[in-house]
Amino acid sequence: MYSAIAANKRNTVFIILFFVILIGGLATWAGYATGNGSSAFLIIGFVSLYALLQYYCAGAFSVAASGAVQIQKSDNPRLWNVVENLSITEGMPMPKVYIIQDEAPNAFASGRDPKHAIVAATTGLLAIMDDQELEGVMAHEMSHVKNYDIRVSTIVFGLVSAVGILADFLIRASFFSRSNDREKNQLGAILILFGIVAWIVAALIGPLVNAAVSRQREYLADATGAEITRFPEGLASALEKLKQYGKPMRRASNSMAHMYISDPVKPSVAERLFSTHPPLEKRIERLKELGGKF
Repeated sequence: MYSAIAANKRNTVFIILFFVILIGGLATWAGYATGNGSSAFLIIGFVSLYALLQYYCAGAFSVAASGAVQIQKSDNPRLWNVVENLSITEGMPMPKVYIIQDEAPNAFASGRDPKHAIVAATTGLLAIMDDQELEGVMAHEMSHVKNYDIRVSTIVFGLVSAVGILADFLIRASFFSRSNDREKNQLGAILILFGIVAWIVAALIGPLVNAAVSRQREYLADATGAEITRFPEGLASALEKLKQYGKPMRRASNSMAHMYISDPVKPSVAERLFSTHPPLEKRIERLKELGGKF
């Protein structure tokens, strides 16, 4: 597991470098094409600031988007004790604990590192899981924290979102540059082209990369959670219930889908290409294979 944690930290650096080089190259090209070199620095500065904001406020954004409410031990001793015991077992800082008022069974983890992590579960999850299944689910979420998955997903989401906002801004700006002036029309065409390229990165390349990496992180979190509890059957049983009782969440968000233990939306056939979760059947099968090893 230590090699997986190290790999996630390396992936964080590689992902940042990839987007910095890509965005820097596109920004330089846009500055050269428009004859305004300073625009490149403005673009890079905007994307960097937005990504930093996402990084440091990931937990707060996740809470706001999901409608989660922070609890203390007295509010729900059962969930609190499960998370506290897992934290003590792994020698990890106790994350902030949240509950989401939603009948759809689900849970997620967010934050930038173990010291600034949060875990959340829906009321629907708490209602249908027994104690061993709940422990398996929360061990899975704590594994995302332990393995620094939350940092990788936060940075990818922040950078892709920044590029998406930039693409939308450039395409809109191109319409205001249209006039009878030939130079302004050329500038508008350049802005549209740059916006389309940025949109392709944000809407296609970024999600594909994130989906591929997220699927492997889900398998890793399942395996790590099983190692923590020494009882893979608990998580396997929980996933069986998610498969049986799973339904879309009321405040489901595609931008947060990768954070949940089970996809909170019901994707179409085309959207499954970008799915951040491997099929529940395969995850259950792998956990059952682990069952005889403990």
